Amino acid sequence: MSNTQWIWRYAKKNRGKIILAILFLVINAALIIVNPYLGGMVIDDVINQQKTHLLIPLLLIMIATTVIRTIVRYSYQILFERVGQNTLYDLREDLYQKLQELDFDFFNHTRVGDIMARMTGDTDAIRHFVSWVTYNIAECILWFFSAVVVMSFIDWKLMLALVAVTPIIFLLTNRMSKKAHPLFFDIRESFSRLNSMVEENIGGNRVVKAFARENFEIEKFRSYNEDFKTRNMASAKVSRTYLPWLDGLAGSLSVIALVLGGIFVINGDMTLGDLVAFNGYLWMLNNPMRMSGWLINDVQRFSAACIKIRQMLAQESKIPVHQQEKLEPIKGFVEFKDVSFHFSDDPEQNVLENINFKIGPGQTLGILGETGSGKTTLVNLVGRFYDPTEGEVLIDGKNAKEYPVRQMRENISMVMQDVFLFSNTISDNIAFGNPLADEGFIRQMAVVADADTFISRMPQGYETIVGERGVGLSGGQKQRISLARALAKDPSILILDDTTSAVDMETESKIQQELTKLTGEKTTFIVAHRISSVREADQILMMEKGRVVEQGTHEELVKLRGKYYEVYQKQLGLSGGEDDGEK
Repeated sequence: MSNTQWIWRYAKKNRGKIILAILFLVINAALIIVNPYLGGMVIDDVINQQKTHLLIPLLLIMIATTVIRTIVRYSYQILFERVGQNTLYDLREDLYQKLQELDFDFFNHTRVGDIMARMTGDTDAIRHFVSWVTYNIAECILWFFSAVVVMSFIDWKLMLALVAVTPIIFLLTNRMSKKAHPLFFDIRESFSRLNSMVEENIGGNRVVKAFARENFEIEKFRSYNEDFKTRNMASAKVSRTYLPWLDGLAGSLSVIALVLGGIFVINGDMTLGDLVAFNGYLWMLNNPMRMSGWLINDVQRFSAACIKIRQMLAQESKIPVHQQEKLEPIKGFVEFKDVSFHFSDDPEQNVLENINFKIGPGQTLGILGETGSGKTTLVNLVGRFYDPTEGEVLIDGKNAKEYPVRQMRENISMVMQDVFLFSNTISDNIAFGNPLADEGFIRQMAVVADADTFISRMPQGYETIVGERGVGLSGGQKQRISLARALAKDPSILILDDTTSAVDMETESKIQQELTKLTGEKTTFIVAHRISSVREADQILMMEKGRVVEQGTHEELVKLRGKYYEVYQKQLGLSGGEDDGEK
């Protein structure tokens, strides 16, 4: 399917506007023919033959034609702009919906700046094509052939002399198109890299300032900016090579018309009025020729934009999100049976290997291990952000793959390791997963997360708008709001991924006490580095390099005197020979 066929799928909803616009285009082309012809009549009939009574009627017709043509042209320009905006609206809707469908694997391998370039610059290039380029191409074609037909009636020999130039222009525009296409694609890629670099720098501006690396970042930006400029200059070089020739050949039409036409008038083969009329139609020939180079550039920009957007729309999530019939609420039984997992870009390296455990409602599973041991990946499999490459994850005795993913996630709430808050009120952030939550319930969840105290001290309390990504709040405050958000959803399965790492021990203890009151019937996963966070769990997994090396309760693992015991001693500051008081 060509790019124009593809974009027609979005534009065809506006068939009525398009048909009306095309009708106005044809009327405009017909009206354009009138004034030069009347101008010739003024010369031949009014001036040469002294038929002065025709002057006023001819002038009135010319004025009326100009006014009508102006209204008609303005009308179809507005119609095409509306079609372009409607097309852009639907296209952005599809792109954003596709973003919501795509899984973690896509975002792991796609730059944010690249996505933003597709959502902004590329979509606008498509709007520009639909709103402006299409009607300009149609105008140029209509004007050109209308002029050829009318000129052939005035003097076909002079018309042929002018049209003889067009094959050369066709060859030049064709060659320009072939050279411009890869250059516009390179420009788009360079813009994407530049966009990604700026987005990353803005997101990490505090780190840049903390390490006084502003100059380094400026130099890095200069490098990307220079690359973007270089690629644009390469495109400009193509335009510089071909556009002067196109303009020159278009301009040569006036010279040909005046020289040959003058000879024809002198020899009596043509009247002066016919030459004036003929000359009035010249712009209908040379304007399309002049425009051809610019339109070629716009078409190539459109093609480059379509390639990237169509690639994104063609992306398929490895975890389908098709809506299915509503399921019964999940109870919370979770079982891992010989589960192994590796990322798609590194199939040789298992992140998880042969994981087995069972947990049910009212129970808590603690997961401990050093950084990179696979803790977060394990709980991501529970939420089905990834599917295991081997083995099965069972939810209520059924393979998680058999559940509609969105309905399944409605029963799961997760506090992620990388805390994200929306630029909105604290109240709306907490109620994000449960929009029907009332003010009292929101406050209750904040109390459980030990967030109510600091929220109440804020100027607008729960209506305080947090900055982008929660800027202005401490790490501990963001974690507690995120925890309140997860609790407000009232899930069957609650996953806490390093939720209290940024709070002190006393606050952590308060949170755990309050959590115990709420999680009595929930299946709870706690990922942590502190043993204090998982000590009371019904089952603890000690992980190392993607494997479960020890499994049991706190007391059982201490008695093993293995890896868990070593970590326990270090965190309590005990020497190897001291007892830990677990006798």
